[in-house]
Amino acid sequence: MVPVDSVDFDLLRVIEKDAKLSLRKVAKKAGVSVATVMNRLHKLEKDGVIKNYSAVLDYEKLGYEFQAIIDVNVSKGMLFQVEKKIAAHPNVAAVYDITGHFDVMVIAYFKSRRSLDAFLKKVQGYEFVQKTETRIILNTIKEEQVKV
Repeated sequence: MVPVDSVDFDLLRVIEKDAKLSLRKVAKKAGVSVATVMNRLHKLEKDGVIKNYSAVLDYEKLGYEFQAIIDVNVSKGMLFQVEKKIAAHPNVAAVYDITGHFDVMVIAYFKSRRSLDAFLKKVQGYEFVQKTETRIILNTIKEEQVKV
């Protein structure tokens, strides 16, 4: 765990809402100097608390009609290798080790049913993949980062 104080949390809250703000605006909203913002954000980046800055996209507006959760069972201790192979696919947004009836959970976006089907057949053909189970998300009620 990285030591994070109340000033760091204030800065994180400000940039979570809008990472495009200038350092001056972040400083004003957090009530600290620009130098403090610069130094603190640099340290948080170096420590890996801030992994990157990115835009939140509306995939449906970009033509990705299908968001799928794909659970995968992997055999013979080859979990990491299979996860790495799946994660390399451009449609995959997330890959998680999980507990329960499956070993891996994949979240991926597809423009068509055919592209989802092709992806599933590809994954099912990977050596050491025993079984998959796919769920298609119908509606997203909430999807955002946890507020710090």
